Amino acid sequence: MIIGSNILFFRDLPSTNSHASLLLKKNSLTEGTIIHTNYQSAGKGYAGNSWESEDGKNLLISIILYPSFIKPSYQFCISMAISLGICDFIRRFIPYCSIKWPNDIYINDDKIAGILIENTIMADHIEHSIAGIGLNINQKKFISSAPNPVSLMQITGRTYDLSACLSELTKDLDIRYKQLVAGNTESVKKEYITKLYRLNKWSLFRDANGEFTGRIINVGDYGALMIENQNKEFREYAFKEVEFIL
Repeated sequence: MIIGSNILFFRDLPSTNSHASLLLKKNSLTEGTIIHTNYQSAGKGYAGNSWESEDGKNLLISIILYPSFIKPSYQFCISMAISLGICDFIRRFIPYCSIKWPNDIYINDDKIAGILIENTIMADHIEHSIAGIGLNINQKKFISSAPNPVSLMQITGRTYDLSACLSELTKDLDIRYKQLVAGNTESVKKEYITKLYRLNKWSLFRDANGEFTGRIINVGDYGALMIENQNKEFREYAFKEVEFIL
């Protein structure tokens, strides 16, 4: 096992990603080390957003990886593999989930998990990656301004053992990461695309030019989202260049 071979638990932290970064500056940590906490006072989400999580109710972890075999230009493969691993875990309990590009995990139109991957690149290789995951498990009520959070408990009506959930999640993530180690990035990408939220469905988007109707058709090698509009024009978008209007 790579992911989960070493787990460091802290009762509370400002942010698991930030703490993982601090530890890496002081120590050499085994690949796959997980920083785990019950509560984050300053949890970080994608694009500078915060992450709400009630104390002791959800999974809050960061994974330290050394994917030097992946070229920096293909670093989105890490995001795809982590996203698929979370989906594998969720499907242990419910039969459906999707990935809202680039890496939010959705149940129908509600967000159950978020991912924040921070890569440190030196010259022509990735020195290390910190993959932060917030996965809503037992939270009953969300009070932040986030528009559509949901937890596994809200969906199924069951309460879950967080230690058991962490064990199963690490197994699923480990399998997906080993696909990258083995060089199976193309199969990871193909499966990631099949699980995209609203794939091939006409939806309303907003970009720098305003609102438009389009449909997601693909993801490029470097992670760009490919959308076809109603005039049969194809556009590629990097992160933060386009958003869904729900």
